Amino acid sequence: MNCQECGKKPASLHFTKIVNGEKTEFHLCEACAREKGEMIPGTPNGFSIHNLLSGLLDFDPSSHSSLGTKPQTLRCEECGLTYSQFSKLGRFGCSSCYRHFSERLDPLFKRVHGNISHVGKVPKRSGGIIKYKREIENLKQELSKTIELEEFEQAARIRDRIRDLEKRMAEF
Repeated sequence: MNCQECGKKPASLHFTKIVNGEKTEFHLCEACAREKGEMIPGTPNGFSIHNLLSGLLDFDPSSHSSLGTKPQTLRCEECGLTYSQFSKLGRFGCSSCYRHFSERLDPLFKRVHGNISHVGKVPKRSGGIIKYKREIENLKQELSKTIELEEFEQAARIRDRIRDLEKRMAEF
């Protein structure tokens, strides 16, 4: 597919713009996307994946001042990258940056993924034991809550379900 603007170069950027419920699709080459700066507001070169995602996620480091450490002073001890530099570059300097910036990353991950730890998918054919382990783990958490709420009959049912799953898992 060729660019809708120049009609010469192949379109490398494909996106949909929805304004007041009206959907418009755009297929542009990189040069035309840069020229049409109004496509992605606030970007100096017209298009930047990092700026696009930062805007969508409200990933502005200055807006997170309530988290304690100021973004300007938060720094990775291993590579020296500051949080401000990370927010501009959109990538880490080393693997330790995850640990040093976790205070700011955890809320972001939770907002994007719904959780701060990756659980992945369980294969249908070979994931039987993993599936049982996850279900047992979830039931144990539910059991703790029901005991805390003093719902002992429900807790006994959950306990029996856990025992049943543990027996099945032992058969594998």
